[in-house]
Amino acid sequence: MESKAPVLLEVKNLKKYFPVRKGFFRKVVGQIRAVDGVNFFIREGETLGLVGESGCGKTTTGRTILRAYKPTAGEAWFRRNGEMVSIFQVPKREMKALRREMQIIFQDPFSSLNPRMTVMDIVSEPLRIHGIASGGELQTMVRELLEAVGLRAQHMNRYPYAFSGGQRQRIGVARALALRPKLIICDEPVSALDVSVQAQTLNLLEDLQKDFGLTYLFIAHDLSVVEHISSRVAVMYLGVIVELASAEELYDNPLHPYTEALLSAVPRSDPDHVSQRIVLEGDVPSSAKPPSGCKFHPRCRYAQDICRSQAPEWRELSDDHWVACHRADELSLAGIDYD
Repeated sequence: MESKAPVLLEVKNLKKYFPVRKGFFRKVVGQIRAVDGVNFFIREGETLGLVGESGCGKTTTGRTILRAYKPTAGEAWFRRNGEMVSIFQVPKREMKALRREMQIIFQDPFSSLNPRMTVMDIVSEPLRIHGIASGGELQTMVRELLEAVGLRAQHMNRYPYAFSGGQRQRIGVARALALRPKLIICDEPVSALDVSVQAQTLNLLEDLQKDFGLTYLFIAHDLSVVEHISSRVAVMYLGVIVELASAEELYDNPLHPYTEALLSAVPRSDPDHVSQRIVLEGDVPSSAKPPSGCKFHPRCRYAQDICRSQAPEWRELSDDHWVACHRADELSLAGIDYD
């Protein structure tokens, strides 16, 4: 049996709270629990899809890992030179070197590119900041990066306004690739693109992963988007991960009612398929005042008394299939059957 790749990134009990301030003196009166105890790991060369409704904490998770936000609690470990190092304990003077190995692709290709900079300036900026290249060598590297993402060298002297949304996102991908990172956090990289362009961008990311040996944390709100690109999928709800499994296992055999509801909304290509859409009752609770017990219980049709009073344990129910649900052992939930 082939051995599994080593873990590149491991996150343990990650929390990120934002203070709620009121009054003239801006007194702290509460906390928004954007990320409230997240656990997962990513192996080298794989893609972990992180999915959930808008506002559930996916983007905050990714940016906290990169230390764009200061974590409230928890740990994040990254494999560097063969050893696991704590991202949150690395001194600031050493973060520049560490960030060479961790990059991000932003959601909006229109606002993530400086309109006053040419493509040459945008893609070469990481190379100049880290002192990797200059002069003719810098131009050569930018040309190679643009060609790798399907753009032409002639595009180097143009400004972002001259490109379509899909082309702008390719510029963002080239910028993320410039430092040859090990890990790229893809923060909903196709959600702002037309459906016809989404598939092209996903195929590009898959090809680049093979060519450059990349590892992805792929953030999305649509399970149908991450279905084919992800090795494993983590489902997030109101600041916590409620289920994590291989993509095939999660789509075929969901263990959490929230995952079942999300899967019921995935469109099918079969015109004769009769949709059994599960409509969740009520609104998403506020992360400033999350429900007691299981955070999903106010909208769960399977909820019992224990769900309302006690938070479920994060446990491995089968091989590499994790879930946080009191009733995961007894429920028989519907997945997606493509046969």
